[in-house]
Amino acid sequence: MSLTELNRAGLPDGGADASQSRKLPLAALLALATAVFITSLTETLPAGLLPAMSGDLGVGESAAGQTVTVYALGTVLTAIPLSAATARRRRRRLLLTTVLGFAVANTVTALSPYYPLTMVARFAAGVAAGLAWALLAGYARRMVPAHLEGRAIAVAMAGIPVALSLGVPAGTFAGKVVGWQVAFLVMTGLTVVLVGWIMAAVPDYPGQPAEKGAEGTKGASSMLAALKAPGVAPVLLVTLVFVLAHTILYTYIATFLDGLGMGGQTDVVLLVFGGASLLSIWVVGVLINRGLRALMVAGTLLVAVAGAVLALLSGAPGLVYAAVVLWGLGWGGAPTLLQTAAGDAGGEQADAAQAMLVTLWNVAMAGGGVAGGVLLDALGTVALPWSVTGLMAPVVVVVLVARTHGFPARRDGS
Repeated sequence: MSLTELNRAGLPDGGADASQSRKLPLAALLALATAVFITSLTETLPAGLLPAMSGDLGVGESAAGQTVTVYALGTVLTAIPLSAATARRRRRRLLLTTVLGFAVANTVTALSPYYPLTMVARFAAGVAAGLAWALLAGYARRMVPAHLEGRAIAVAMAGIPVALSLGVPAGTFAGKVVGWQVAFLVMTGLTVVLVGWIMAAVPDYPGQPAEKGAEGTKGASSMLAALKAPGVAPVLLVTLVFVLAHTILYTYIATFLDGLGMGGQTDVVLLVFGGASLLSIWVVGVLINRGLRALMVAGTLLVAVAGAVLALLSGAPGLVYAAVVLWGLGWGGAPTLLQTAAGDAGGEQADAAQAMLVTLWNVAMAGGGVAGGVLLDALGTVALPWSVTGLMAPVVVVVLVARTHGFPARRDGS
């Protein structure tokens, strides 16, 4: 049975009626969006707190930036094997397990006075994230009929720009006022609330059946089958390069702004970035079925232009803010576009394609943290936006070439 068939056949406990098939289950999708929010904010929160974290942990800012890298490595090393190992587990119980993992990891991060222990906690959070990312997009798809899948994923993925627009600026502000540790403790409190929300509002679904005939979904064979599906490889390549470019700059945005004399405005800059991201994800949710490729090309070009403006015209604060708006508009809808493209291209191997996308996403996050640190130490902050613009060029090319399967103009059935 294909993933699509499972989506239709695997009704939540208690069944579903015809009216549910015509509208989005917002309470459940918003719970998933909150899980995405926690996952994304846990990963990116250090970006606005690097100076304070590095001081308290007794390390340099490039070393503190590796708290993002080690989180990503936890996801990279475990997303695929954990996805395969838990494929037959019921979905809600698995989601609750990952959410509780964040609660423990963020609490340890907040209370740890030692850099090595902090890194261990961040790695553990990354492990929880790997399983969460492999679950969330597929979970959203299963809640709705095919014609609403794009919008359902857009709602669930809205947690990413909300984390960037509200969470990271709020965390940065809290770091200034009461210490960065409080930001992570607040995350723990939010996670506890989410556990109750999931239990009350999110439907349960069975995992994958034990047997699926010749096209199994376990282990390396399912990954190989997904890679052979037309369009999957280009989507994965675009994911890797696009996220790498974004992460190189975003991880060190506080340091970049310090170099411009705008360090005191980091929280405001991040708020503007996140607001533009929210607008982007709304536009993508509305237009994705009839303009997937155009939206991906437009987003890529916006990020490229933003990098060029930051590299060439960053002496003017107004232009810095304008560039950040372009960056947010280009980035905000990318998770929805890439998750949707991977699921569509994967077909019956959509779960495996999603697991590989999660892994490569976090390879890029880890690589971005390392590459950004190297560029920062070797060439200074000016190298960061230039790298963004340079990496966007191959992304545009791949998106345009993969016009039939990876990034079609319209989604099937729209």
